[in-house]
Amino acid sequence: MDVVQPRPDLGVLTGQLMRALQDELFATLAAQGHPHVRARHGTVLAYLNADGARATELSARSGQHKQIVGTIVDELVDLGYVRREPDPADRRAKRIVPTAHGLDEIAKAHAILAAIEHRLEHALGEQRFATFREGFEEITHHQRAWRQHRDQPM
Repeated sequence: MDVVQPRPDLGVLTGQLMRALQDELFATLAAQGHPHVRARHGTVLAYLNADGARATELSARSGQHKQIVGTIVDELVDLGYVRREPDPADRRAKRIVPTAHGLDEIAKAHAILAAIEHRLEHALGEQRFATFREGFEEITHHQRAWRQHRDQPM
């Protein structure tokens, strides 16, 4: 008797996609001189530019709690990827600013992810990939809106 396997739900599919992307990204980063960067570090590095940002901004962009961001920033400071500097707009606040090593990692991560996307676009075809990407962005937007609505005080 054949057992029909249900199609994986959206949570399973997005989880599998995320893990597969992270596996390739971090293995490639390790081979390119960044062996200590882990997926959790993306909570900061993926949302950081050369000008830096406050921890509260990184928390809002990534959807992670400020305490988690602070712990990850501590790790990245220890690894030499970022440093804390006074915020010129508010000396009481600190900005998280990438070091040269951090900027190198960020540039390499962007290039690796662009290459992965290009490969997937080639596999699906330009139009199918564009349609997928547009729908995926819309789904992500709707789901993040639910999370933001949930976190609002009643």
